[in-house]
Amino acid sequence: MKKNEKKRLKFLVLNTGGTFNKVYNPILGTLDINENNKIIKNIFNKSKIKEIKIDGLIYKDSLDLTNEDRSLLVSYLKESKYNKIIIIHGTDTIDITANYLNKYIKNKKIILTASMVPYSIDGVEATANLLLSYGFLLNCKKNNIYIGMHGAVKKFNKIKKNRKKGVFECL
Repeated sequence: MKKNEKKRLKFLVLNTGGTFNKVYNPILGTLDINENNKIIKNIFNKSKIKEIKIDGLIYKDSLDLTNEDRSLLVSYLKESKYNKIIIIHGTDTIDITANYLNKYIKNKKIILTASMVPYSIDGVEATANLLLSYGFLLNCKKNNIYIGMHGAVKKFNKIKKNRKKGVFECL
């Protein structure tokens, strides 16, 4: 990466896993977390968006995340030079992680997003949620922890997964 390209990088996209990243394992017949950032890079490349840094950390289903994992995430975010951050997460515990981050991170604009359907099966939801989050951060003025899902972005405690309907709703 050239020096002038580094200056243009405005966002960090941090991949922690979740259904967003699952791919079919033909040997085991399971959906496994893809431990790389190819899906995210593919979405941004197709969208012609270049001013981002993509990194990965943890690579787990959100049901398997522990507070030790969340503490690692907090440490990573505190050390990051980026003020605008998108975290790819799983939908089942996205609210728990967002609440945890809110206790420790106050000086950044962080949005957690996810997908209920793996990108590898149908890329529409993952793409929509990621680009929704990106667009929100372009204009975001206030440091806070947000969740971006299903066409809505709200402060982390103002949006919730409706498990009966299978969608995220604003409170």
